[in-house]
Amino acid sequence: MLVTYLEASQDLCKTNAILFGAALAVCRIIGAKLSTARRATGQSSAISAWRIRIDERSAKARALIGRLICFRSGNNRPRIVRTVKMAFAGTNVSLSQPDIMQKLTERIDHLKQRIAAWGKRSRQYTERSTRFHLNRLFQSD
Repeated sequence: MLVTYLEASQDLCKTNAILFGAALAVCRIIGAKLSTARRATGQSSAISAWRIRIDERSAKARALIGRLICFRSGNNRPRIVRTVKMAFAGTNVSLSQPDIMQKLTERIDHLKQRIAAWGKRSRQYTERSTRFHLNRLFQSD
């Protein structure tokens, strides 16, 4: 059965996948443990916890920016107003101040800068982990 699949394979990637699948099947049949099975089956490509946290923070900040922009454009729905009040919680800013539009713009700019910083941190972490992974592969192979 393996011969028919190998004859039909067109490139090295398909041949590698066929041979790995056959080796994995044999290991399962005889009950042997395969040390590289975890890496080859894709479990190591799961999204890490720090990446999920950064993505969640960015998503919340983007949603808040959207609501602040809605309020700035004149949307006074209760949900929007409540979100704007929460965005300025802990500061001495009230919605009845005459310079509230300037404060909204400053808050939006601040959130955009934080999103950009989180994106940069995420890219740096991704590049670093990719570099470590490739170095480990180079050393092991």
